[in-house]
Amino acid sequence: MASLEGKTILVTGAAKRIGRSIALRLHAEGARVAIHYSTSEAGARQTAAECGNAPLYRANLESVAEIEAMFREIDATLGPLDGLVNNAARFTRFDPLEITEADWDFIHDVNLKAVFFCCQQAARRMKSRGHGRIVNISSLGGLRPWAEHAHYCASKAGVVMLTRALAKAFGPEIGVNSVAPGVIPFGEWNDAMEAMVRATPAGRPGTGAEIADAVVYFLTASNFVTGQILAVDGGLSQR
Repeated sequence: MASLEGKTILVTGAAKRIGRSIALRLHAEGARVAIHYSTSEAGARQTAAECGNAPLYRANLESVAEIEAMFREIDATLGPLDGLVNNAARFTRFDPLEITEADWDFIHDVNLKAVFFCCQQAARRMKSRGHGRIVNISSLGGLRPWAEHAHYCASKAGVVMLTRALAKAFGPEIGVNSVAPGVIPFGEWNDAMEAMVRATPAGRPGTGAEIADAVVYFLTASNFVTGQILAVDGGLSQR
């Protein structure tokens, strides 16, 4: 396993929740963390402060032009990227019969399209240097169907297949893997989450730190670990 000491790693959606947990863990591992945010500036600044005053990069991931500009800014301020964690995502709930084109695009523009174009930008740079690691955060919803989240499930299933395809396309220099979290509450709680926890063999929800553990593994693994989907869900995906 390689060390993350001194490695430059971009985490998208790092202002809060799982992204924040990942950023804090990478900083603790000695990485130089680049903090991306879109609208949660206060949370991003707090995360950055706790990551040794890490640099902040704002971009609307719906826009490929803004993604490209963010990577150019990172080039200019931090230098070459060693790793990318595609964490930013959106989540909404609708009866599939009521989903509009706008509802669909709201989810897919960030959850899938942005993941691809961030991977593309990172891989162009990593290929030229001969090494790199990409970790895409998918979801239990990308592995198991949820009736009122058809658009979200489709986006996260897309992340799973994108990860596998890009592992083939970007090897051998770049490892591309995915972590699929189960129930990871951050203060919020509802009946659906309660039911999922009851069905979880581990008997409890997970934590952001446990997702960060899996991310660190993929960022430090050899290139013989690529194209893999690791469900960190307490066994729920096996039910």
